[in-house]
Amino acid sequence: MAQETQPGPGTPAQGSLLLRDQLCFALYTASRAVTARYRPLLDELGLTYPQYLVMLALWERDALSVGDLGSALQLESSTLSPLLKRLEAAGLVRRERRPEDERSVTVRLTGPGTALRAKAHAVPLAIGDAMGLTPEQNAAAKHLLRLLTTNVTAG
Repeated sequence: MAQETQPGPGTPAQGSLLLRDQLCFALYTASRAVTARYRPLLDELGLTYPQYLVMLALWERDALSVGDLGSALQLESSTLSPLLKRLEAAGLVRRERRPEDERSVTVRLTGPGTALRAKAHAVPLAIGDAMGLTPEQNAAAKHLLRLLTTNVTAG
């Protein structure tokens, strides 16, 4: 069996099948680790990670249409609808049909949903501490991940 060449640090061989050379695996493991770190913090808020993302979008701009919310979170309505149902059952949001267009649904925060925002302020601070990145590294990581997303979804 032929041995794969061992690329130097930071320079994976083109076409390498070594696990450590796969950007997708680095993204996968980082995503799992970060999401796991969120879990106990979000348990205190009574939210799952996807529900937390919905709440972040609504805390930023209340009264979003389901379509706008899906676009902001890059989620299909088939994924978003069950999340919204659970958040509505928990009393954090309400869904309203728009009077001018019954097909369009607007999602609004309720009083408890708005109040939960104050408790959530500790979450990004704790996650930032756990990541251990400098502000510059944090900004660079977000920039590269957004660029990667743009490039991959464009093609």
